[in-house]
Amino acid sequence: MKLYHAGRDEIREPDIYRGRKNADFGQGFYLTPDREFAYRWAYEDYVVNEYELDLKGLEVISFSRTPDWFDYIYRNRRLRDTSEADVVTGPVANDTLYNTFGIISSGLLKPEDALALLQIGPEFKQTAVKSEKALQNLTWIGAQRITDAAHYRDLVRKEEEEYQKLFAAYMQKIK
Repeated sequence: MKLYHAGRDEIREPDIYRGRKNADFGQGFYLTPDREFAYRWAYEDYVVNEYELDLKGLEVISFSRTPDWFDYIYRNRRLRDTSEADVVTGPVANDTLYNTFGIISSGLLKPEDALALLQIGPEFKQTAVKSEKALQNLTWIGAQRITDAAHYRDLVRKEEEEYQKLFAAYMQKIK
């Protein structure tokens, strides 16, 4: 499995304990199988690291935009990661990409409305390497420095504007 990670530096030896414990899939090293997505979130002078992950012998949980995915994210955001998985893969919750003022995971919405809001907008994939065993199966291939991020930043800006319109329209329906 090819994976990508955008950051300020080459990361030849990732740290699965450095990331936030309350992230969508809990603590781990987050990557994406979508090379284009990694570039979209890189800034000028960042690098996009490329990796290969051998899934053989690993416990992998895969999600799509379903109530199970929402429940998993909701638990992790409240520091209740109970998974023993080595790798978790599935959609990025768009409220981490676009500003929603914490509304979705505030607990103020009905779960079905929160899930509907998380399903608005494009679906990007993420993969969290969560265990030492999985980390040993992750091989750094190389990195490419970003020299012109303006094109990608413009795409993200336009995408966020559209997302905000869809988000506001849904919020108007449920108020």
